[in-house]
Amino acid sequence: MSAFRPRDHLETHDVTNQPPPFEDVDLFTSDRALRQAVEAAGADGYAARLATFGARAGSAEVAEWAAQANANPPQLKAFDRYGRRIDEVAFHPAYHKLMDLGIGAGVASAAWSGAPAGHVLHTALEFLMAQAEPGVCCPMTMTYASVAALRQQPDLLDRWLPGIMASAYDPSSRPAAEKAGVTIGMAMTEKQGGSDVRANSTRAEPAGDGSWRLTGHKWFCSAPMSDAFLTLAYTGKGLTCFLAPRWTPDGERNAIHVMRLKDKLGDRANASSEIEYHGAYAELVGEGGRGVRTIIQMVHHTRLDCILAPAAYMRQAVANALWHTAHRTAFQKRLIDQPLMRAVLADMALESEAATALTFRIARSFDEGASDARAALFSRIATPIGKYWLNKRVVGLVYEAMEAHGGAGYVEESVMPRLFRQSPLNSIWEGSGNVICLDVLRAMGREPDAVAALLDELEQARGGHPLLDAATDGLKERLRRMPGEHEARRVVEEAAVALQAAVLFRTAPSFVAEGFCAARLSERPGVAYGALAATPDTDAILERAAPAR
Repeated sequence: MSAFRPRDHLETHDVTNQPPPFEDVDLFTSDRALRQAVEAAGADGYAARLATFGARAGSAEVAEWAAQANANPPQLKAFDRYGRRIDEVAFHPAYHKLMDLGIGAGVASAAWSGAPAGHVLHTALEFLMAQAEPGVCCPMTMTYASVAALRQQPDLLDRWLPGIMASAYDPSSRPAAEKAGVTIGMAMTEKQGGSDVRANSTRAEPAGDGSWRLTGHKWFCSAPMSDAFLTLAYTGKGLTCFLAPRWTPDGERNAIHVMRLKDKLGDRANASSEIEYHGAYAELVGEGGRGVRTIIQMVHHTRLDCILAPAAYMRQAVANALWHTAHRTAFQKRLIDQPLMRAVLADMALESEAATALTFRIARSFDEGASDARAALFSRIATPIGKYWLNKRVVGLVYEAMEAHGGAGYVEESVMPRLFRQSPLNSIWEGSGNVICLDVLRAMGREPDAVAALLDELEQARGGHPLLDAATDGLKERLRRMPGEHEARRVVEEAAVALQAAVLFRTAPSFVAEGFCAARLSERPGVAYGALAATPDTDAILERAAPAR
């Protein structure tokens, strides 16, 4: 939050040519691409709700909470003053305010309310929340996605769903039954295996009363103050999914030891930990030996949020760059009026809108997939495609937006360093680039109907632009001969860019869709932003992307 009436007439100079603070912005109403993408995805009925939340998320007060939560990272309190284990994490009050904001708005619950376009609504709410402060989105994402896995165990779902749907944030450390609302986390990977969860060593033994006892460790457990954790352990039947609550049914703290918190590059407001299970109480989720099949339902939904997050970061970066350059003068012109700067900003705006359009097209398929097999197939293949590509694009875009600020973008008072540190995260979480691309390749080989759904989506844009038609034909030919593993990144990239272009032709003005095709599908596209092979309608693109207050 900006200081009240700072002095700009100083003893040695006057402070001039500085942009006004970029705060108190309605993040929904000011984003034309977002509004149009939400409408195209069938959720225009939520516009008023999203505008209310967008104004709050973009307020100066919430921005100050985000700054405080990042400047005061969480602290582990493994023991109380008497040496008794408590395994708790202490957060700055600003973190709790941000959690209350997002949980209360329905970020974790909206998708499961039964209302139309619930996953699109969830995606839009979290798209806005991620621009307010992305660190708190992690526990909200996991809570949202946990429902998909808990559906494999109806008795557990019946017990935990009311706490999720309460949309109430309760930070107290006590049994879930005594709380106004709950959050649910996940703890999957181990030191020796990482993404290769079949290399896990954690074991589960039956306790004789229907419950299980877990012994082992987990290398990454984010949001360790969650009320329960979906986790994997081996039984006699193989790798199995379990739910381990922080408190046992008899009201005792579960034997989940938080060993240390991770000292991370970014995501500073959120706590990520290493944990150990010392005979921890747990309940079975799904069939024994089918743990990966069970948890993949949750992973599929967390990957949706790994798509919306980089799209949100892109929008935040572009909006800040546009604001700064519109209010800063160099060489007798506003920065935004300099021809080369305009080319850079327009190119970034195209990238951002294409990311937003793809995000909400995929979110729509989550809603439609519940009753439409074709939509579910599209979701199956488009989700990892989007997850891979948007996360590869976001880091370079955020850096370019930082550069547009000059030195002012490199200091910690700016949001840009925090945004830059955050930008690589979602490429690593829920499967790094190679894992994701190999997943797409497997889907292409084993699920021809999913490939058909993808190609169908591209064909719907046939005739929109000759470069897109050529890209679609080229992708068909590549898939016909079934690419090898070493080509996985190339084929996913080609599919992603073509898919973005196809979606833009149905959701965005023609000058955006055509400009994107010329910029990304030409024979020799530019490598850096602003190195355009063709000149788009820069004036229209920048006017559309400008963050109106």
